[in-house]
Amino acid sequence: MNKPYITFILLVGLFISCIIMLSGATALHLPDNQQDYAPIQPISYSHRLHAGELKIDCMYCHSNAAESRHAGIPSGDVCMKCHKFVTASFNEVQAENKRAEKEKTKAKRIISPELAKLYESMAVDQETMKPIEGKEAKGIDWVRVHNLPDYVYFDHSAHVSKGVSCQKCHGPIEEMQRVKQFSTLSMGWCVNCHRETKKTGVNGMKVHPTTDCAACHY
Repeated sequence: MNKPYITFILLVGLFISCIIMLSGATALHLPDNQQDYAPIQPISYSHRLHAGELKIDCMYCHSNAAESRHAGIPSGDVCMKCHKFVTASFNEVQAENKRAEKEKTKAKRIISPELAKLYESMAVDQETMKPIEGKEAKGIDWVRVHNLPDYVYFDHSAHVSKGVSCQKCHGPIEEMQRVKQFSTLSMGWCVNCHRETKKTGVNGMKVHPTTDCAACHY
């Protein structure tokens, strides 16, 4: 292969690289870096609505995070504690109530399409909100967003018990309509956080996060 041809190939590669950088293509990552990964879920659950606008504490749904390695995904029963009564958005329900009042008829029960999926999975009758006899409830196949390699050990309880906020790793989750992986979750990102936290502490409390390899790799 002659030198002019090699030079031409290198220049083409350099040109393409410059175009990518100038275009702000932030979705390009190194292998195993899933930052910004935001899969479509079977039910369009909004953290912005629940954790942001309604101020529901993360631990209400992810109760295992304080005492277990895994944060856990809430079961449909947890969702039904509220959605047995809340079947659609406030605006939709209000609009139906006003229509019924104007027409002097009984307001219809409004079921949002997304909550209809929840009731279907829970085998719940949408009119009575009671279990459908003879029909078995099934789980919701949520798509996992944060995926660490099998050789990495991460314990939610070790962090939550020390006062580390969910946002420290997950970003402004209360602003996300659809959850995405906010941080790189790379080894360097974790190690740098441990080093910094060792200096600054957590909420004024001194902590001693380790940078020993055996703490996360076993």
